[in-house]
Amino acid sequence: MFIDHHQQHLKGLRKAIGTFITPIVFLAEIPGEFFAWGGENLMTRSQLRQENTRLKNESLILKAQLQQFVSIQAENARLRNLLGNVNRQVERRLVAEIIQIDSDPFSLRFLINKGSTDDVFVGQTVIDAYGIVGQVVEVTAMTARVLMISDATHAIPVRVNRNGVRANLIGTGQINTLALEFVPDTTDIKVGDLLLSSGLGERFPDGYPVATVTHVSHNPGEDYATIWATPSAHLEQSALVLLVWTDKKQEEIGASQE
Repeated sequence: MFIDHHQQHLKGLRKAIGTFITPIVFLAEIPGEFFAWGGENLMTRSQLRQENTRLKNESLILKAQLQQFVSIQAENARLRNLLGNVNRQVERRLVAEIIQIDSDPFSLRFLINKGSTDDVFVGQTVIDAYGIVGQVVEVTAMTARVLMISDATHAIPVRVNRNGVRANLIGTGQINTLALEFVPDTTDIKVGDLLLSSGLGERFPDGYPVATVTHVSHNPGEDYATIWATPSAHLEQSALVLLVWTDKKQEEIGASQE
């Protein structure tokens, strides 16, 4: 070492040894680099999943908020009153995930992962990004069961967006088919008319899309027309839904907690 330091006689040997050792050093560093890369990659994937979930939830909420502006297309005088209703009705929304769909072919219901600990209540409106899905019919601490608007036992008061005609929309037991009940044969309802929740009965908030009329039949001698409609909500495809609280219900919940 003394001779090499002062006279550089071993310089060639040192280079040869360095050349031989370099691949070994490189191989020795591979496990550490691999684990570091794996950790960064897993962290990035986790962050991306969280960001994706957050963006999906925000998109669902924004689409739901936009639903209430559909009624702006109707007559201005009528809308002044309706918009006042819409703006003060909805106070809070919460994203919920569908975790189970009932296997009973005669019952259109599903289970969500929110319950009484989240202030969910029986009769609460459930929507997706496109329209009303149904209402809560059973609540436990961590889950709730939702009855779809297509269920044969379900009914919802609606109005025609084009002219304000009111009617009662009932489920048929078929997931994509609804029917308008007891509509006089002379009523002005056409194929393509959008049906919105009317707010009557104070069960469903006013102004949400419910269905689109797909068939109107006027039968001679019959007092009522035969009218079919398709739900606005994507009942067969939804994985996420929104629970809706009205300002009135929020006040009731606040009072009960006090």
